Amino acid sequence: MENLDVLAANLLSPVILAFVLGVIAALVRSDLKLPPALYNGLSIYLLLAIGLKGGVELSKTPVSVFIGPALLTLFLGLITPVIAYNILRRLGRMDRVNSAAIAAHYGSVSAVTFIVAITFGTMTGRAPEGFMPALVAILEVPAIVVALMIAFMRDGRAGSWKDALHEVLSGRSVILLVGGLVIGALVGPEGFEPVEPFFYSGFQGALVLFLLEMGIVAAGRLRDLKEVGFFLVAFGILVPILHGVLTIWLAQFTSLSVPGAAVLAAMVSSASYIAAPAAVRIALPEANPTFYLTGALGITFPFNVTLGIPLYYAMAEWLIG
Repeated sequence: MENLDVLAANLLSPVILAFVLGVIAALVRSDLKLPPALYNGLSIYLLLAIGLKGGVELSKTPVSVFIGPALLTLFLGLITPVIAYNILRRLGRMDRVNSAAIAAHYGSVSAVTFIVAITFGTMTGRAPEGFMPALVAILEVPAIVVALMIAFMRDGRAGSWKDALHEVLSGRSVILLVGGLVIGALVGPEGFEPVEPFFYSGFQGALVLFLLEMGIVAAGRLRDLKEVGFFLVAFGILVPILHGVLTIWLAQFTSLSVPGAAVLAAMVSSASYIAAPAAVRIALPEANPTFYLTGALGITFPFNVTLGIPLYYAMAEWLIG
């Protein structure tokens, strides 16, 4: 009953209801849409805010506490695209290029899913460690590199490798997250204090607006569900759960708390829709965007922000707590 109450609280939160409103607006063909400049501004604000706050917390965290979760996150970023690739190739019978493209998305991380997971934990009184944004930065890149390496090594190609790597490392999400972490770690709590109200007070409101737009975007991919087929729909739900269980089981051997393990599971179970599509578009132009974008945005993202995150918290409490 407690888990059902928590699930209901998540589904009735302003963040999730804004996402649902966006889905409804798209399904009824409303002209509701955030201006591109506002959408870009919100994404910059949210990414920089979580980077800054994570950097400030990181400045207060002993290395001995952080090193275990950091190494675990790096390991998961390397192994999850391999798991996803083999499931797609062996069970889904998908071709090598599309398998690698989808694996790159499901090994990397959705920063918005991470923010919703943090918000959910705070709302239910189970806030995770403050250094979690640093783990987002660690998880962002390795999976994309591993998945593209699989495609390149098997096909004997290397021409677009440098361009794809540059796209990942210089992308907005990586620059803002890593840059914010560095700034926050350098200035510490006292240096962050003058700008703290701006990055704390407006955060939830900005997230509600951002999720409204994400609902519109996600609903736009729903029409492609017939094309991706039943296997990819099942993959977009079951593989995140598999990654979540693996993450939580391994997290018990680190210093992570139960909420920390749950948030890391939500991160590892998410699918990137910013950094990964940009890199795949350059490195694997022949990959079908319908597959990887519909999977990430039309299936996995809605599942995670509505049902997945409460599930990961419940699994963390059961396996660790």
